[in-house]
Amino acid sequence: MSTRLNWLRAGVLGANDGIISTAGLVVGVAGATTSRPSILAAGVAGLLAGSLSMAAGEYVSVSSQRDSERAALDMERRELAEEPEAELDELTDLLAERGLSREVAREAAEQLTERDALRAHARVELGINPDELANPWHAAFASLVAFTVGALLPLLAIILPGPSARVPVTVVAVLAALTLCGVLSARLGGAPVPRAVARNVAGGTLAMAGPASA
Repeated sequence: MSTRLNWLRAGVLGANDGIISTAGLVVGVAGATTSRPSILAAGVAGLLAGSLSMAAGEYVSVSSQRDSERAALDMERRELAEEPEAELDELTDLLAERGLSREVAREAAEQLTERDALRAHARVELGINPDELANPWHAAFASLVAFTVGALLPLLAIILPGPSARVPVTVVAVLAALTLCGVLSARLGGAPVPRAVARNVAGGTLAMAGPASA
């Protein structure tokens, strides 16, 4: 479940970045030229550079997270082998802190330790599910696809209409997409929807206004 949620969040963030960065780029170029091939070339270049950059950044970030999780599990495995009684006491304390009586916490800790000591400590002490470690390849692919999909919207919106309608159509399409991304990100993170939408729309407006006024 947590892995799936991370993919969804990476996808929403990637799409959001694709929309904003590509919109700012193509609106800026459209302000300097009415040439459809020039605008298309700039948009495609931005799409490719942005999607690859997002994928690489996500891969590096999630790889570091996965390395940290593995290191924490290795350390916990060593501690369980060298100091089993101390680790049992620690697990008891952690369970007691969650509201269990001392006696019940001790019994639960002993049962969890007998079943799978490492898994028990990983979940209770470290907050890690050993079966769902972060996957950098999944995160990189999700970001690559999401950025590309997000970037296609402003790119199509800027090149399909005539010269006089390009910027207005793009602005409307981008703001609608940012609103949707704001709603999705708020739902996934359990945050207030209006605040997330306002933040997304404000950021997107500023990103497009800067290049357009240059």
